Order: sequence, then structure tokens, then C-alpha cells
Amino acid sequence: MSVTIELNCRETHGRILYLPLERSSLEEVKMTNYKTNVGNVEIISLTDGQGSGSPTSIFPESNLQEWREYPNLMDGDGNIHPRYGSVAVSSRNHLIIVDTGIGAPDGTLLAEMIRKGVDRDLVDLVVTTHMHPDHIGWNLTDGRPTFPNARYLIPRLDWEYWTSPSILDQSPHVRDQALPLESLDVLDLIDNEYAITDELTTISTPGHTPGHISIVIVSGRDRGFILGDVAHSPTQAHFTDWSPSFDVDPDIARQTRHKILDRLEHDGDLVSSGHFPNPGFGRFVRTGGRRIWQAI
Repeated sequence: MSVTIELNCRETHGRILYLPLERSSLEEVKMTNYKTNVGNVEIISLTDGQGSGSPTSIFPESNLQEWREYPNLMDGDGNIHPRYGSVAVSSRNHLIIVDTGIGAPDGTLLAEMIRKGVDRDLVDLVVTTHMHPDHIGWNLTDGRPTFPNARYLIPRLDWEYWTSPSILDQSPHVRDQALPLESLDVLDLIDNEYAITDELTTISTPGHTPGHISIVIVSGRDRGFILGDVAHSPTQAHFTDWSPSFDVDPDIARQTRHKILDRLEHDGDLVSSGHFPNPGFGRFVRTGGRRIWQAI
């Protein structure tokens, strides 16, 4: 069983948050396609559940006529179900988790890790693309690091934004799942173009949150990209102007999305996208004069 996180339109300083409401079945990823490689870097797709909501509520600039072009992304009630995705990355003898999902009590990340052979005791780095609640939910369990042997890497600009008094006051997930990392002495604040390993480097991709980062993978002649929340749906390959309601700065997010998706389309990089359908691996390609998401 997996988690359906139904959209509850409670706003928190300009962002609509997904709140856990009910449990539902989610199509399991085939055990043959949850893993891929970029050169010597291995990436394992992990899922912590899914969201559910009206597509035009999540993407206010869209309309239902446009969404009818993507019937495979909607259920019988016309709702969409963004995935809460993470990845386990093996690079240069490091085992790295990128983003930790929505968390307890309903998240499935830890069970997914067991099922796919990822030992959380062997994880030595946890990298946060940004500090929204569906990306830091398993940082801690019962007040202790869920990954007991890991350093937690968080973008400095995002940390400064989320821990500012006016934002922190409205962000219990930060108080519960991020602030304790500092007192537990497992937190490292990182700046732009931080080398996680010599194959993995962060890149600033602001807008969704002020300090949002993505990760560039270069291994031998192969290239990949861990997208974070630069895009939330395959529809944005074509409708790149659409910004979801929970972008902190929609205009900057839109500029970033155009820049990054143009680059990824041009370079043909393999992309891992956490909110896209399982397993979230694919490329942005152009066909018939239209950019599309080509899942693999």
C-alpha cells in the first residue's frame, strides 16, 4: 500500500500544501526499472507516497482543455497525483539520499528502501534540494536522525529563508525536521556549485524556493540531472510557463524552468524528477515542434 495525499487548499505564506488525509493503493514500480546509471553513478528511484488534487488548483494558469491532452496523468475524477519522490545515489563510495519525502506516519520511503536494498545505516550524505515539507519529512525519526551515519546538506539560502522568524513561525515542519539537525551537529550548509563528489555538483535553481538547488551528474562521458522541483509535472515540458501554486516566486521559478528545461533538451541529459510518475527517469525531447517528457 502507498499513500494518497489529497490536496487541502490551506495556504502557508503563499504556498498550497499537501496534507495527509487518507491511504490508497498506488501502482507499484516494476522492479526492472527503478534503477538507472549515469556513467559510474547509480540512481535508485524511491517513493514516499503521492499527492492528489485538481490540476487547475495546483496549476492556476492551466485549464481543463489543456489537461485533456494528458489523460494518462488524471484519474477518473479528473485529479492528478504528483509523486513524492526521492533517490538513492551511489557515487565515489558514498551512498546519498536526495530529499527525504513527506515523512511519518504515512510516508513509505523507509519501506521502499528496504524493498530496493538501500540500507539507511550505510547512507553517509543526505542532500536537500529545498525545505518544503515533502522533501525533509524523514530527516528525523523520534527526534533522532533517520540516517544515523549521515551528514545532512542543506542549501544555505534556503536555510536562511525558512529559518527567518516570519517564515519559521508558519513552518512547523522546519522546526520538527530541520532545526534539530543543527543542535545534533549533523548539519552542513552548502553554497552554490558545491561538489558533493567529483561526479555530483549542485546548481542554483531558484524560484520554487529562494535557495532551491538541483544536482548535475557528470561521470565519464555521461551526464544526468536531478531536477528537484524545477518542474512538477510532465505537462510542463510543453506548458513551461505554468507555475504551481506553491512556488514561492512564480516569476523566478518560470525563468528557471525555461532555462533548465531548454538546457536539458539541448544536451539530452538523463533526468530524475521526483514529482513525475514512477520511476521519474526520462529526457526532455522535441518532437513535432513540441517539447515532451520522454520517460524511460
